[in-house]
Amino acid sequence: MALPKKIVIHELGPREGMQIEKNPVSTAEKVRLIDLLSACHFPEIEVVSFVNPKWVPQMADAEQVVEGFTRAPGTRYTAVYLNVQGMNRALATKKLDVEGSLSVTASETFSKKNTNRSIDETFVETAKRVEAFREAGVPATEVSVMAAFGCNYEGDVDPKHVIGLIDRLLGMARDNDLDIKLIQLADTMGWANPLAIRRMVGMVQDRWPGKRINLHLHDTRGLGLANAFAAMEMGVDDFDSAVAGLGGCPYAGFKDAPGNIATEDLVHMCGELGVETGVDLERLLDVAREAEKIVGHPLPGKVMRGGHLASYRRKAAEQPQPA
Repeated sequence: MALPKKIVIHELGPREGMQIEKNPVSTAEKVRLIDLLSACHFPEIEVVSFVNPKWVPQMADAEQVVEGFTRAPGTRYTAVYLNVQGMNRALATKKLDVEGSLSVTASETFSKKNTNRSIDETFVETAKRVEAFREAGVPATEVSVMAAFGCNYEGDVDPKHVIGLIDRLLGMARDNDLDIKLIQLADTMGWANPLAIRRMVGMVQDRWPGKRINLHLHDTRGLGLANAFAAMEMGVDDFDSAVAGLGGCPYAGFKDAPGNIATEDLVHMCGELGVETGVDLERLLDVAREAEKIVGHPLPGKVMRGGHLASYRRKAAEQPQPA
């Protein structure tokens, strides 16, 4: 299958990145990172999580971060929340593009560690959330399955189990007249490989051919970009990523593992393949280097060190040609 002409990139660095940082990052620096990313022309930047600071203390200043950043035209600013209380906090800012998502985790163990709920309890909470969406006028157009490819606690995840969870979420959406347009598959702990991506994406496409697919890929074991490419070959054109490879899940059962695929690496790969992203790579590389300064330690992005090939091509073109 031909690669898509353009993909949509959802930048998660300010949220996904900050939630796992051991070094304290000031509110002002979090705001500065968001404003720097806003100049790179992303269609969406995920800025904070509205979660209990007892469990994720890095997000204790979520409201202050939202108050501080400057919205840029053409960019949507979103947040993560796990319950109705979190949604109400997001709505109360009156500054975010609050969206509804019906989500579940494919691993029972990880679901309890990450959200303090079993899978069945998650569906009960989701029913409450759907009602809250309706009352608040929040659009819900997405279903999501976390740990869709494997779990550090339970091992490989059966794709049929994931399909069953998606079917259950979509049934709940139909029962509540929700128009779901997108199915997210999240490789939360970096278990996917290109063959697994093709298998899972193919199963979803066969079952629900009218739905778009988003992939949330962690680069835990270095296969993130290979997995993104395999998905693009299947026609997937919607991806999550984080500048410089910021982030990781604090409850995934390993320390110091890389987070999402590095946004600038994804943008660079797409540029080399002739796939548009709409993202300003030159500016983004500067932001990636700045992100390292903000968190105070090296980050796993590659292109911010190796350089954008377009810049090397320009330099080569300016050199005298050998006789």
